[in-house]
Amino acid sequence: MDVIGIGAENCNDEVTQYQMGRYVSSNEAVWRIFSFPIHERHPSVVHLAVHLENGQRVYFTPQNAVQRAAQPPSTTLTSFFETCQNDDFAQSLLYSEMPKYYTWNKSSRKFIRLKQGKPIQEYPDVYSTDVIGRIYSVHPINDECFYLRLLLVNVRGPTSFQHLRTVDGELCGSYREACQRLQLLENDDHWDQTLNDAVISSSAQQIRTLFSIIICTCYPSKPIDLWIKYKDHILCDDILYQIRNRMGNLNIQINEEIFNEALISIEDMCLMMSNKLLIQLGLIAPNRTMHDVFNKEVHREKTYDLNTLKELIQKNLPLLNEQQKYVFDTLMKVTNYDTGGIYFLDAPGGTGKTFLISLILATIRSQNKIALALASSGIAATLLEGGRTAHSALKLPLNMQSNEFQSCNISKKSAMAKVLQEC
Repeated sequence: MDVIGIGAENCNDEVTQYQMGRYVSSNEAVWRIFSFPIHERHPSVVHLAVHLENGQRVYFTPQNAVQRAAQPPSTTLTSFFETCQNDDFAQSLLYSEMPKYYTWNKSSRKFIRLKQGKPIQEYPDVYSTDVIGRIYSVHPINDECFYLRLLLVNVRGPTSFQHLRTVDGELCGSYREACQRLQLLENDDHWDQTLNDAVISSSAQQIRTLFSIIICTCYPSKPIDLWIKYKDHILCDDILYQIRNRMGNLNIQINEEIFNEALISIEDMCLMMSNKLLIQLGLIAPNRTMHDVFNKEVHREKTYDLNTLKELIQKNLPLLNEQQKYVFDTLMKVTNYDTGGIYFLDAPGGTGKTFLISLILATIRSQNKIALALASSGIAATLLEGGRTAHSALKLPLNMQSNEFQSCNISKKSAMAKVLQEC
């Protein structure tokens, strides 16, 4: 049996092309009727857990919660450490090589030597197979766990989490530091060259933006070195110029206060990009409290010119039609009496939805209140004054459809959380 179809020219629908061009012969039909295997997988792959110390996933019920917390279950990682403590051969292996010589017993949750396979000459009781061990991947945003995985890929026979962080007999303060001392991280020459090129033609504000993007999304191994190299007269020269003009003193030189202002500016951008503080990205933390961060967020929402807003209201309010006026009055009553509610404005394109919403935002802001303009897409957000995407402002997860119980990635004590409370 063959199937053919006629479609439009220059169609790049690969699924339809496959369906239309597939040929099913009698041989395949008989093979499927008798349920013969269609494909095989060789060799087997064993997934290996990776987590920080006492960071393994624990399933519990209200009845056994205390017991589970006191005695968390073993994982392939903790069992690997235990095996390396008691087995000389295991001390010569990488974590990913364990399944080749050991089998993971799910009931006892331990690695046990294989009893069959290809014998190892120097170890008569050890056998090898073709099984592959695969360590779960970790995103660099989970920095300590990411560097822990990097150590597991390169360090043979570790006996504990502390052993992994020990280099030349000295216990490092973090897994990242251990990776640096073992020279497992790439150098930052390409990021150094990127900033060096930007210095030639970019302003200090543009360089700070580039610097923020690099440390937020590119994860350089030593961001502090990049800061030290470029902070003088490059990342801070515009701040120095502003302070000189404000103080009326052209003799003011670069000092720690100016460096701190630059760090605050960089941290503000990092908070918008990745919701992370500089200290979480390997840089010096600026000298400010979370209240200052909150003030920055509030300042951004209250920096509108009241005179401009009032002129816009006086100009556009008389232009509302009857239905728009009803929506406007309803929402103004809700905001003035703080009754709250959820409203959905549904109308065809070109009937004045953006015009009405812009007027509502201007009216609320003219009362020195906070009105967040959020949209589902960047294009829609640009149509509103101060508009932002909901994913950016509320830290919405990208895979919202994969889990029924998704939540925004906003902590209760974060600046955005406090701004939402002020709305």
